[in-house]
Amino acid sequence: MTSQDIDVLLIDGHCGLCSRLGSFLNKRLSNSEELQIIAQEDEDGVNILSNLTDEIRKIDSVILIRKGQVYYYSSAGIRCLLYLNWWWKMWYPFMWIIPLPIRNLVYRIISKNRNKLFRN
Repeated sequence: MTSQDIDVLLIDGHCGLCSRLGSFLNKRLSNSEELQIIAQEDEDGVNILSNLTDEIRKIDSVILIRKGQVYYYSSAGIRCLLYLNWWWKMWYPFMWIIPLPIRNLVYRIISKNRNKLFRN
């Protein structure tokens, strides 16, 4: 399997928040969208990461590979809405109204405190 075959969301398998995000998405995926959710530490995750640039591999974030394009931080999170049913997808354009620096600041604050707030 390669990232070009199917869209992939790489999550931190040791993070409670990431695991909950993966479960949340799996339960709500639209029948018309295909998204493989893989822990970055799993064999498939390691193989996919090895094909990415060093700069992206060093990022402490969920990583979404959608149609061959790589997204991370809040951009990956917001694009995850596109894989869900219409009542979730409708939030996608509204989330882009929030300026990127503010979105990424909120993302980083939550990410930095995720292990304190969300335990496996």
